[in-house]
Amino acid sequence: MTTNINNKKVLIIGAGLGGLATGLRLAKKGFEVEILEKNKQAGGRLNQVKKDGFTFDTGPSFFSMSFEFEEFAKSCNIKLPFEYVELDPLYSVNFSGSSKTYQLYKNIDKLAAQFADVEPDFKVKFEKYIKKSGALFHDTVDLVIKNNFDSLAGYVFTLMRVNPVHLPVLFKSFYDHVKQHFSSPEARQIISLVAFFLGRTPFDTMAIYSLLSYTEFKHDGYFNVKGGMYKIVEGLVKELEKENVKFHYNTEIVDYSEENGKLESFTDQNGKTWKSDIFLVNSDAAWFRGNIFKREKYAEKKLDKMSWTMGYLTFYVGLKCKLPQVNHHNYYLGTNYEAYANNVMKNPDSLQKPYYYVNVVSKHNQDCAPEGCESLFFVCPVPNLYYKENWDDKNEIVNSIITDFSERIGKDIQPEIVSKTIYTPIEWRDQFNLHRAAD
Repeated sequence: MTTNINNKKVLIIGAGLGGLATGLRLAKKGFEVEILEKNKQAGGRLNQVKKDGFTFDTGPSFFSMSFEFEEFAKSCNIKLPFEYVELDPLYSVNFSGSSKTYQLYKNIDKLAAQFADVEPDFKVKFEKYIKKSGALFHDTVDLVIKNNFDSLAGYVFTLMRVNPVHLPVLFKSFYDHVKQHFSSPEARQIISLVAFFLGRTPFDTMAIYSLLSYTEFKHDGYFNVKGGMYKIVEGLVKELEKENVKFHYNTEIVDYSEENGKLESFTDQNGKTWKSDIFLVNSDAAWFRGNIFKREKYAEKKLDKMSWTMGYLTFYVGLKCKLPQVNHHNYYLGTNYEAYANNVMKNPDSLQKPYYYVNVVSKHNQDCAPEGCESLFFVCPVPNLYYKENWDDKNEIVNSIITDFSERIGKDIQPEIVSKTIYTPIEWRDQFNLHRAAD
């Protein structure tokens, strides 16, 4: 092997956002980079579906911490290859049976005014809560949030280095922390809703993640990418191609070879061998270690004993009409928040009263739908495949959500549907190699 960086080859497996960003950093440093991707296009779970004239983001639909993207672009000496605009309101929240929709503004006065009837002193409480969230963010983001931990002992040891004023928060749930600051069910549910973004619930997410409230309302906010989130991927791919990085799509790794305990090569589904000086695997870590490296610690039976996130049911709907009454980002909640959250991870029956999110990507991205039409992206948290293996009832569940959505917005969208694509946890597992369709 050569020791000259300018001639060293790096093979990256997986063209998700992590693989693309790492590939660009390495290419800028003089490495020869090649990227293999199982699917037909880059992006991983940050992907896109184009169908029937509609364009849908399949995974993330907005982002926060824009400074991370800006710092990345600066470190790679490029102009950020996509445009984004700040969202305000951040999103809206509607409760089942209520005609009121809460708009989550960053302006505290505008936000507080909406809680006047249920939490009259909301502004004072919120300012106190956000101050605490901000302190948590600044004292833990580099020490805890941006680090991985291989053991509970390692995590606890790191927590001991955090400002001791935060210790009471570090060992309680997100919801318990929010509950201490707000008295109304509406405020508690809306403020703790961000925990669902992590694939968990507010009741089993650590209170340290209340720092996300600070990133939402104070530190940075949320942003929409012009043209849809997939523009991030397209922009990075173009930058990589400028650096002569080679992409190989429809290429799935199925095996590997080693010599004297050292990784020598990978083999794809067609029997082709891929060698390199350096290998970087951007596939799902647990799945790859168990299915490709055959490590006993990551065998399916052992993985099943570990703690996993919920699964997701997502579906993408094209309408032959506009929905001016619906915002860009919307959450629709039921009336049994705690019971639902405590059951959604394991109980398929909880789907009878779904909580869900709707993104109208065409709201601010006109090119994502034909003229006079709308592109909708629905997300519903569901049990992962360990608890619900059979999804033959997917159409029934999807139709129940569409019916509920129609009732809430005052318009039956069922007759307006001209395109529909459904991803159950089965599709998420198979397309992205996720154990039980969980993270």
